[in-house]
Amino acid sequence: MALNQSYDLFFIFNLSLLFALLPFSFSQTVADAPSPAADTCNGIFLSYAYTSGTKLKPTDPKHQPYRFESVLTVLNNGDEKLKSWRVFVGFKNDEYLVSASNAVLADGTSLPANVGNGTVFAGYPMTDLKTAIETAGDLNQIQVQVKLLGTQFGVAAPSVPLPETIHLANDGFLCPKPSLQGKSEMQVCCTKDPKFKTNVTVEDEFLPRQSGDLTIMYDVTRTYDSNYWAQVTISNHNPLGRLDNWKLSFDWMRDEFIYTMKGAYPYVVDSSDCIFGPQGQHYRDLDFGNVLNCERRPTIIDLPLTKANDTTMGMIPKCCRNGTILPPTMDPSKSSSVFQMQVFKMPPDLNRSELSPPQNWKINGTLNPNYKCGPPVRVSPSQFPDPSGLPSNTTVVASWQVVCNITRPKNASPKCCVSFSAYFNESVVPCPTCACGCPRNSANTCRANATAVLVPPEALLVPFENRTAITRAWADLKHFTVPNPMPCGDSCGVSINWHLYSDFSRGWSARITIFNWDETAFPDWFAAVQLNKATPGFQKMYSFNGTALELNGVNNTIFMQGLPGLNYIVAETDAANPQKDPRVPGKQQTVISFTKKTTPSINIAAGDGFPSKVFFNGEECALPSMLPTNSGNRKGSMTVILILLAVLVFMLVQQ
Repeated sequence: MALNQSYDLFFIFNLSLLFALLPFSFSQTVADAPSPAADTCNGIFLSYAYTSGTKLKPTDPKHQPYRFESVLTVLNNGDEKLKSWRVFVGFKNDEYLVSASNAVLADGTSLPANVGNGTVFAGYPMTDLKTAIETAGDLNQIQVQVKLLGTQFGVAAPSVPLPETIHLANDGFLCPKPSLQGKSEMQVCCTKDPKFKTNVTVEDEFLPRQSGDLTIMYDVTRTYDSNYWAQVTISNHNPLGRLDNWKLSFDWMRDEFIYTMKGAYPYVVDSSDCIFGPQGQHYRDLDFGNVLNCERRPTIIDLPLTKANDTTMGMIPKCCRNGTILPPTMDPSKSSSVFQMQVFKMPPDLNRSELSPPQNWKINGTLNPNYKCGPPVRVSPSQFPDPSGLPSNTTVVASWQVVCNITRPKNASPKCCVSFSAYFNESVVPCPTCACGCPRNSANTCRANATAVLVPPEALLVPFENRTAITRAWADLKHFTVPNPMPCGDSCGVSINWHLYSDFSRGWSARITIFNWDETAFPDWFAAVQLNKATPGFQKMYSFNGTALELNGVNNTIFMQGLPGLNYIVAETDAANPQKDPRVPGKQQTVISFTKKTTPSINIAAGDGFPSKVFFNGEECALPSMLPTNSGNRKGSMTVILILLAVLVFMLVQQ
C-alpha cells in the first residue's frame, strides 16, 4: 500500500512538473472573463480600465509625463455579429500612444502617435465579433481586449487618467454616457438603434462597399502556401479630387515582403531587412537579390508612361501614368490607377487560405488634397472580365476595401492662394500673408502677422521677393500705411487672380489668371470656383473649357480646364536677362461671361461676383480676408505713368 502511495505521489509530482515546463499556460489561450456588469448588457459592452502608471523623466511641473497602461474591452452580447468593430476613446490628457494589441488606429495612423484629442480603434487581426449564440459563449470569438501602452501628461497618482468617454463607432448603435466602476474603470452598454435603416441583412457574409472621395481595393488574385499575388486599384470618386505623383504607403503586420511588382515600383528598392531578419532565416534558398522591398512600411510610386508596354514591369491596364489620377468629371478613363505585387508570407501563415492585408494606408500627392484613410474592410470578392474574352467574369480569392476622404489637418497650410481685383479699384487685394506658410527665421526680415499691403496689378507678374520697390512706391502714391518690416509673402507655388472685369444691367464678366511660381509644370491641370449666387448665370469661358457642376445637390461650382493642346501650365522660368530681370511664372488666363437673367437680384460689386472657394488641382486655396472697394476709382493711363516714375525715384533713393 505504501508502495502504491509513493508511486501516486511520484506520478503527481512529475505531472505537475510537466505542466510547469510546457511553453504555454492554459490561462494564455482563454480570454479574460468580462466584468460582472456585462451580464446586464444585451448589446455591445465596452469597458476602459486603467491598470497602472509611473512617473517618467524629464521632470516638468507644468507638463509632467507619466506612463500609463490600460485595457479596452469590446464584448458582443447581442444577437447579431458585429462586423468590422470600431470604438472611439476620448483621450483628453495629451496622450501619446506607443502600442495597442489586437487593434489599429482607424484613421490609418501608424503607432506611436498622438491621440490626445481622441481616436477610433479598429479591430486587427480579429475584425468581427461573433455572438454567444453561434459560439456557445466562446470569449475568444465574441470578445477582444486591447492592451494600451502610452504616455499621458499631467495626471499624477492618486488621480486616474481616464478618457472623457468611450462609445461604439459603428453605425446603427446608441451608446449612453459611460458609468464609472470605482475610480479606474468606465463602462457602457451600446444597443441597436431601432430607427436606423440599413440594406445589410444578418445573413450577408461581408459588409457592403462604402463610398468615399477615394477608394483602394486590395484584391488577392492568386494564392499559394508561401506567397500570393494582389492587385491594388486606386479609384478617385471626388469631382474635384486629384493626385499628382501619388505615393502610397502601408504597414505589413506579419513580416511580409514584396518580391516583385507590375505597374508600380517601391520608392526604395532594398532587401537588407529580409537578409538580416527572420525572412532570411526562413527562406534560406531564396535569392534576395531579386526581392524588391523588405521595409515594414514600404512606399509605392507609379511608373512613367514609357513603362506601360514593358513586358516585365508594365502591361497592366490603367498603370504607368506618372502618378496622375484625374477627377471623374475631367476624364473618367484616367480617374484610377492599378498595379500588382507578389507578396511573400511568413510562419505561421504558410497556407494558401491565410491572407492578411496591410494596415495603416496613406496616400498623398504633390499639390493635392490631404487624404485620411480608414482600415481595410473585408468585402465580397471582386469580379473582373474573363481575360480570354469569354462573356463571363472571374472572381478573385478575397477582397478588402480602404476608404479615404479629403481632410485638412489641423494647422495645415494651403498650397495655393487667391488675389482679388476689380474694374472699380486700381489696387489689388493680394494673397494673404503667409497663406502657404511663413519662411523660417522671418522675424527680422518680414512680419508674419501683418495684413498684406495692397499692390498695383503689375506686381502680380513678378515674384514676391521682387515686389518691394513697386509695393512701396504704390503705397506712397496711394497714401497707404506700410509696416516696417513689410508683411511676409504668401509662399505659395500657385496663385490665382480673380478680377471683376465688368458689370452691366443684363450681365457681368470676370477674368481669372493662374500663375505657376513652382519649378514643376502642371499637365492636365484644372481649377474650380464656387460662386454661391452667381453660378446659375454662367454662360461661357473664352480660353478654357468651363462647365457648371452640381455638388451635393447645390449648383454653385464652375469647373474649368485648358482647351485641347493648351492644358499645360509651364513652370517658372528665367527671364530673357536673368542678371537683371526677375523670373517669369507660367500663366494661363481666360474671361468668363455671366448673364443676370436667372440671377436678377445679385449684387456683383458687393461680393456676389467673388468666389467663396477656389480650387486648383483639387487643393482648396487661401482667399483674401477682404474684397476690393469702390473707393479707388481708376484715373486712366496717367496713374501708370505716375507709378513708374515713383518706382524709378524710389530705386534712385535706395541707391
